[in-house]
Amino acid sequence: MKLPWKKGACPSRPSGQTGRRIPANGIDPDRIIRFTFDGTSYDAYPGDTLASALLANGLHLAGRSFKYHRPRGILTAGPEEPNALMELRTGARREPNSRATVTEIFDGLDACSQNRWPSLRMDALGVNGLFSPLFTAGFYYKTFMWPAAFWEKVYEPLIRRAAGLGRAADAADPDLYEKTTTFCDVLVVGSGPAALAAALVAGRSGARVILCEQDSVTGGRLRADRTDIDGVPGWQWADRTVTALRQMPEMRIMTRTCVFGTYDGGTYGALERVADHIPCPASGQPRQRLWRIVARRCIVAGGGIERPMVFPNNDRPGIMLAGAVRTYINRFGVVPGQRAVVFTNNDDGLCTAVDLQHAGAAVTAIVDTRAEASDMAQQVARGTGARLFTGGTIANTYGRLRVHAAAIRDRSGRVRHVACDLIAMSGGWNPELSLTTHLGAKPVYDPELCAFTAGSFPPGMLAAGVANGTFTTAGCLHEGAARGQEAAAACGFDTELPPLPAAPRESYGIQAIQPAPRDQAGGDGKAFIDFQNDVTAKDVRLAAMEGFRCVEHVKRYTTLGMATDQGKTSNINGLTALAQQTGRDIVRTGTTMFRPPVQPVAIGALAGAHRGRHFKPDRLTPTHEWARQQGAVFTANGIWHRAQWFPQDGETHWRDTVNREVRTVRTAVGFCDVTTLGKIDIQGPDAATFLDRLYVNGWQKLPVGRVRYGLMLREDGFAFDDGTTARLDEQHYVMTTTTAHAGAVMQHMELCHQWLWPELDVHFISVTDEWAQLAIAGPRSRDVLRHVVDPDTDLSNDAFGYMHAAEITICGGQAARLFRLSFSGELAYELAVPARYGDALARLLMKVGAPYGIAPYGTEALGVMRIEKGHPAGPELNGQTTAHDLNMGRMLSTRKDFIGRTMAARPALTDPARPTLVGLRPVHAHDELVAGSHLLPHGAEATGAHDQGWISSATWSPTLDGWIALGFLSGGPGRHGETIMVHNPLADSQVAAVVCPPTFFDPAGDRLHA
Repeated sequence: MKLPWKKGACPSRPSGQTGRRIPANGIDPDRIIRFTFDGTSYDAYPGDTLASALLANGLHLAGRSFKYHRPRGILTAGPEEPNALMELRTGARREPNSRATVTEIFDGLDACSQNRWPSLRMDALGVNGLFSPLFTAGFYYKTFMWPAAFWEKVYEPLIRRAAGLGRAADAADPDLYEKTTTFCDVLVVGSGPAALAAALVAGRSGARVILCEQDSVTGGRLRADRTDIDGVPGWQWADRTVTALRQMPEMRIMTRTCVFGTYDGGTYGALERVADHIPCPASGQPRQRLWRIVARRCIVAGGGIERPMVFPNNDRPGIMLAGAVRTYINRFGVVPGQRAVVFTNNDDGLCTAVDLQHAGAAVTAIVDTRAEASDMAQQVARGTGARLFTGGTIANTYGRLRVHAAAIRDRSGRVRHVACDLIAMSGGWNPELSLTTHLGAKPVYDPELCAFTAGSFPPGMLAAGVANGTFTTAGCLHEGAARGQEAAAACGFDTELPPLPAAPRESYGIQAIQPAPRDQAGGDGKAFIDFQNDVTAKDVRLAAMEGFRCVEHVKRYTTLGMATDQGKTSNINGLTALAQQTGRDIVRTGTTMFRPPVQPVAIGALAGAHRGRHFKPDRLTPTHEWARQQGAVFTANGIWHRAQWFPQDGETHWRDTVNREVRTVRTAVGFCDVTTLGKIDIQGPDAATFLDRLYVNGWQKLPVGRVRYGLMLREDGFAFDDGTTARLDEQHYVMTTTTAHAGAVMQHMELCHQWLWPELDVHFISVTDEWAQLAIAGPRSRDVLRHVVDPDTDLSNDAFGYMHAAEITICGGQAARLFRLSFSGELAYELAVPARYGDALARLLMKVGAPYGIAPYGTEALGVMRIEKGHPAGPELNGQTTAHDLNMGRMLSTRKDFIGRTMAARPALTDPARPTLVGLRPVHAHDELVAGSHLLPHGAEATGAHDQGWISSATWSPTLDGWIALGFLSGGPGRHGETIMVHNPLADSQVAAVVCPPTFFDPAGDRLHA
């Protein structure tokens, strides 16, 4: 890259531009971009941000504060901006609270100021400033407590109307978002001198390196400051270094990518703004991409954030951070003012005076709070011709929509008024250490730097440069290279430190942060700490006086640091004010907790592609295509699409099809895809102990090759899920769960292992998608299966009886698993094969089973047969029933502990009068029973007082040629044979029914043991 203009030349000014441009390293003057702000069109250059373009057009007024609606200007040049928040774009792509300082200009950008009415210059709610004495710290808590009747009718509607700054889009977001994962050896956060040196050294070692830069260009502060490295401008050195990095095969440089969070296991969250800088993403292009980066080592080199100074009326437009002023001058070629006052407590702030003079602006005064003038301060004052106020401060500022004068108080107390249209302030720099604290580490205050630095780091993390408290370019380069070598070595890569380029060792010389001055009398003397939320030094002092001495309490009581910038520019000043009021130092005052994300992340990016139908994507069984070819009617079963029934010619009603399928299974053989049952593979020395604690029944003595039914309870003692678990080897189990609760059971197991019993040596993983599982049921099922399994598998009842399991081979050596289970009550098996063979297995069963009358059956027939056998399923396991309610109380072991044991023994849950599972048959077999109907004593009036239970499942039984139902009836087991009334309130009908055991068909189980 080269300077777009020769030194000293001035580019042609776009029409309508009222600001002043000078040569800069970050913009291209050969093309003009048009954008609109509050309905007026302006010009800009490629490389501009919205903030730099506004300043170039002479627009300093950028927004209004939240509470007082005071005029606010652009304060910073980075993502920490609290003031210049805009609504971008229109229609469905309208996005509120976008920071103008990081919004890249593109042709046709439509920006609008927010939190004002009717206009930015004339905001009617600016009258709030007149009532500022009432809007002090805790105003909301004190005011909205009384009278209580006002809350719902007055206070809440007013608060809701006033809440927020911008307007979200009214229509659905039309853009696409992606989520992806990548891995690397070394992750470098930032692209300043420390980050580039670290990446260069680590990359040369052969390590896989990812460098993430949140800006659109690399270089960091090298683009904002006039710093030479190896005899060339720093930004040119950065470009050359990046070119060298891009030639490394294992190097990835990701610009427009903010690493926003640190998570367990070396995992980092990053947001890539793929298409935020163009009007509309291309077809199929995501607007943003969320990265999950797993890194063996991470080097945090994200620089620092400059602090404002706290003085009366320090919030006027035209008052900016000194570092931001240099950024606009050197990177964007924008001079924010013509008559400037520089207010600083460190030498770095003095660099802004030099750059302002170099840009052609007049520096009228330098206000240095330090008691003794540094050598640099005296030199800069002489070079710029500015008057130096050593030990001084700014006592007040003047101007409505832009600052036009400052009142400077010298060390003797005398006040002088100086005309100016820009105040550049610098209270020093805070290392950007958020990523180092997300796993709980606390920062440590360094009195020499007057800032917090990282006290400890998460595993695998290092810091370099300003982020580590190193404030010289030479120091950043050296520290970055050393960290790069250290990180590469930790990953097993050897490398040597290269010769470091020549770079300056700038002086910093910061003085301890001065106590926040007290607000002057009247409404025009507020010294703001949090610009966006209008929190003043007086608010912090008042909160401390009212007993809020903990920094977390002060934050919430005053709303300090709770704005969109999360206190990036205000927290340290707030701590200083609190420390002053409470008589403690900053170390004892402490800090608030840092939480991810470091910068705002759109909900769309967090969701990724999971929206619309993709939010809950359809899952198809392995036999789906085959079933579709058979004409199956599908139904949604949880997240799965399953075959509900398989109609044949001549069947005019779905019940005809279901009746045929049931009769086929009862008289011949049928098969059903049960892949959707949750399948969890459990292995380890403590697997049986783990199962003992999950299930109500015991598992230690289950022999290898056998299956056992199990019931899980929640912690409150209610039934959670049921299923079977097979023991395939001494330390190897396979659990099945219900389709609906598969995910919840897996989460439950993860919670139990990670938090309740981390000492157990057991591992488990969901294998639901890995295996296709087909149930083959009916009197001829063994005959059909013999055509499929290999000859060495003995299927006789003696060798492979009910509740047996084995790993076998089929079709000449294909690995499979066979379970002797029956949900239908018939002789039945479940055969599991790798999922890719599920379709082929269905076709094979149809072929070899044809001589035996085989037919597929769907979920409806499956449900009919399970009700005929009295098996509880989803309607019975609805989260409101207990083991006793399900007639499974005897399963609850008294020899071991398990989840829910104590709570399940509560008297209310073991009361014999509780509704308990029973079977119901209408007195007249063809009277329909409907699920959800209420159970009443015979002859009783249909009122809530007489309600004694409900029907959970009901069906027409072709086997019994009549309606049957499962339900819960108060005192059910003792009422078998009693006639009751079934009341359906929707149809306003009543049916007489007889209470019976829930097993309607083959109660002795002769058929399933055949």
